[in-house]
Amino acid sequence: MTPDVATGDRTEMLCLNCARRVVAPRITSKYEGITRHLKFRGAFTNTVTLSFARIDGLLGTNLPMEAYRNESWWSNAKSCVHAKGWLEAGWEVQEVHLKEGTVVFKKVRQLPRPPRGKKKASLEITKPFTPVPVHSTKKNLPSKTKVSKLYARILNLERQRNQGYSNSRGFKPRSRYEKKLFGSDEKLQ
Repeated sequence: MTPDVATGDRTEMLCLNCARRVVAPRITSKYEGITRHLKFRGAFTNTVTLSFARIDGLLGTNLPMEAYRNESWWSNAKSCVHAKGWLEAGWEVQEVHLKEGTVVFKKVRQLPRPPRGKKKASLEITKPFTPVPVHSTKKNLPSKTKVSKLYARILNLERQRNQGYSNSRGFKPRSRYEKKLFGSDEKLQ
């Protein structure tokens, strides 16, 4: 756990994985969703038919209006940013049906699978982990003087309660004037 790296607030703690995402967020394309989906589907099938609504859901936003109107937007040109989304996954657009609102993708190449059991070279640890120093927050405890005064007050109240001392004015003793006026045994009313 580490303090919140965005605000520096030591009271809000983040796990190291969450802090890494805040400090170094992954830069992704707008069309990363379709790339991931086609890579996943590539393990099962060679053709995929997706509706425009499904593609909107994968992207998390709407396609540009040009995609709904013009078939040339769906070309497999490597210079287009949106086409890189399916070309990087090893797919190409085979057919586009604008009236039906669907696109048919065809797998053109198999992506190499990383070997199982071996970790990627980019994930190898080259230097030892050094955690970020975290200073524990000081809890606001009352001072020893305040505690002893409070404890003495509680003991005095218990002592007065045990002696049967009761006064309608509270625990304040009567003044000399009140004692002369009412006598020592009489109660105030």
